[in-house]
Amino acid sequence: MTDLSIDTDRYGPWALIAGGSEGVGASFAHQLAEAGFNLVLVARKPGPLEETAAAVRVHGVEVRTLSLDLTEAASVEKLTGACADIEVGLLIYNAGANSYGKRFLDGELDGFQGVIDLNVTTPLALTHHFGRLMRERGRGGIVLVGSLAGYLGTPREAIYGGAKAFGRIFAEGFWLEAKEAGIDVLELVLGVTRTPAMARAGLNMDLPGLVVGEPDDIAREGLAALGDGPVHVISGNEKVVAMRATTDRAKLVLGTHEMMKKLVPEDH
Repeated sequence: MTDLSIDTDRYGPWALIAGGSEGVGASFAHQLAEAGFNLVLVARKPGPLEETAAAVRVHGVEVRTLSLDLTEAASVEKLTGACADIEVGLLIYNAGANSYGKRFLDGELDGFQGVIDLNVTTPLALTHHFGRLMRERGRGGIVLVGSLAGYLGTPREAIYGGAKAFGRIFAEGFWLEAKEAGIDVLELVLGVTRTPAMARAGLNMDLPGLVVGEPDDIAREGLAALGDGPVHVISGNEKVVAMRATTDRAKLVLGTHEMMKKLVPEDH
């Protein structure tokens, strides 16, 4: 059992989790199901998606699954259509990733567009759609999962980092607007996290002094911070954010690049 306390009257009865099949998304699913939320889980791979759905159904809640590639324009219409008969009071967009980690001049624009669609275009469309419905009801919550990558640029993450920076600034502005409508908005900033996706990326999580977050802890902390937007940085990463606010950008970017070469092997 978790010690999570989240208001199903304010944020329920359904929660939609994009990127809900593994890692932090699966942790959100388990904790919300335990709190009594019905769930819509969305992810690209049907296998892990159905495994997570089966696991959270033991809490006695309804679970719908949609296997979608959220970089495709048609995915938004499919997703919103699948939710047309239910009341989604909580939207968690956890699907953003660096899906095309190429150096800018070595990659193709179509590949980079996929990163933008996954991290900007689709979350904006879903926030717009479900945010309007929440405004009509005068309640609801939206969590946009961000990244420390949005605080500075690094090679092979120039597009991804830029997209995450956009998401954070958008969340801050939208938070002010949404408050007037009774909607809580939170940009949840993650650092290095022990997820299957980061393992597949080949991250070296054994570096001395590296803060590594655990999915269950992150989901619990994020849900607890939902009413305290616009931005919440996962505990342990505050000093990194403060450091990345320096005005000597060249020194910061060069220094961080040396650390990133140790964290992420060049062949991934």
